[in-house]
Amino acid sequence: MIKTDIILPLKYNHGDISSAICERLPIAKDELSDITLTRRVLTIDGASAYYRATVAFSLDADRERGILKMRNKVALYEEEPFSLPRATLDFRPTIVGAGPAGLFAALALAEAGARPIVLERGDTVDKRREAVRLFSALGVLDPECNVQFGEGGAGTFSDGKLKVGAHDKYKMKVLSELIAAGADGSIAYSSTAHVGTDRLGEAVKKIRERIIALGGEFIFSARMTDLVLRDNVLCGVTYIKGGTEYTLDTRAVILAIGHSARDTVRMLYKKGLVMSARPFGIGARIEHPREYINKIVYKEAREKIDEAASYHLVTHLPSGRSVYSFCMCPGSTVVAATSTEGAVVTNGMSEYARDAENSNSALLVSVTPDDFGSEHPLSGIELQEKIERRAYGLTSDYRAPSQSLRSLMADGECEHIRPSYPRGTESVPLVSYLNDGLVESLKAGIRDFDEWLPGFYLPWAVLTGPETRTTSPVRIERGEKHEAVGLVGIYPSGEGAGYAGGIISSAVDGIKCAESLLLNCGSKP
Repeated sequence: MIKTDIILPLKYNHGDISSAICERLPIAKDELSDITLTRRVLTIDGASAYYRATVAFSLDADRERGILKMRNKVALYEEEPFSLPRATLDFRPTIVGAGPAGLFAALALAEAGARPIVLERGDTVDKRREAVRLFSALGVLDPECNVQFGEGGAGTFSDGKLKVGAHDKYKMKVLSELIAAGADGSIAYSSTAHVGTDRLGEAVKKIRERIIALGGEFIFSARMTDLVLRDNVLCGVTYIKGGTEYTLDTRAVILAIGHSARDTVRMLYKKGLVMSARPFGIGARIEHPREYINKIVYKEAREKIDEAASYHLVTHLPSGRSVYSFCMCPGSTVVAATSTEGAVVTNGMSEYARDAENSNSALLVSVTPDDFGSEHPLSGIELQEKIERRAYGLTSDYRAPSQSLRSLMADGECEHIRPSYPRGTESVPLVSYLNDGLVESLKAGIRDFDEWLPGFYLPWAVLTGPETRTTSPVRIERGEKHEAVGLVGIYPSGEGAGYAGGIISSAVDGIKCAESLLLNCGSKP
């Protein structure tokens, strides 16, 4: 196949793609076959808006050789087929966690005939939705089943944003499985790909059903409590369900525990897994009216574009800190995201339509192990917990502290837009739960962002926080074969282990861990 870059109108059809290829290259439409969009980026030029796209297609072999000589306009496009080693295991591998890393590790193992067992401390998507609804409406928190824990992981109650980057066989495997499970086909090529919270849960259920059909097994409401080791070799996994403790005999476990399973991380540390502290971001969720963000991002082209606008902003301050937007959710709500009693945590969530009244994003300041107050590998977790508990103590009934931008920047009172945080908010300055240095960094970042995106400083925009669960502040060290350092049969994986930062990268890491497990433990049939 050949790939080339083309320009497409905002409202295009398949014929427009063919026409654009033929305008760029000396090719007739009837010569084209297997036309596939591989990348599409919304581009704004003054009052004009269009897509820059990359498209792949096939030609007759002789014509293809000739067209490939136009190296300034075309390149060879080759898709590396995805496959896993087919291996026979004399045990059933265990996966801890049913987030993106765990689900896709389980799918890969199930497709290889390994019949994996998945332990998930939370519940199924449907039961999890009810638990989240109860907490959002009534403040009734289930510490084992919430926005962080349960089938699909933390990403299930987010926007389902997919940071894909350059395609490879692993990413294409993840995208194709999500599409087969009901995600929109545009995620295969859109630079702003997202599944949407309302669709992601259904996709997760279909992936689970496929794993079961292939011989896999899920045990929900099952929290791992121990690893059984003999001479640093894994022999089993212990879990508790319904107040009873069970042990699974196994020689391999993939730890896809997610970034909020702090009790599990502490258990693993005591068990001897080597860990190190990692940098992450701390801040709050900023909300602007959705139509206002559309206006300042799209400017003169606003009336021509249907999709809700997003932004990505970053600045590097003289202090050495970075301030950046993270997990920007167009047309969204701020989520009550704690998994811990006596703590307040925020996150963002968009449904597929992205048509809610506000748009929100995390505004974060980078923190490093030097900020944690200790050299202990788990000191980043302790910093997160301190901020979350402090925020809880400033309000009541899991309400979140909020502050208008004008109040933050100019120390003046200001009416602000209605925060979307479902438990309600109370007016509390950021400096009450974040230290002066972080707050001053946020203010400097907002001033920079307003220069680059004029209008970003909207006095009545509101900051609701804290946002602390941006990623895992811990890395569980592993070697080249993906096994935990000094141990056999333990595969730390995904965001919770410190090797990913979102749905795609976590899913890919889960697949790679499954691949290593098969290579390390399997015998060829």
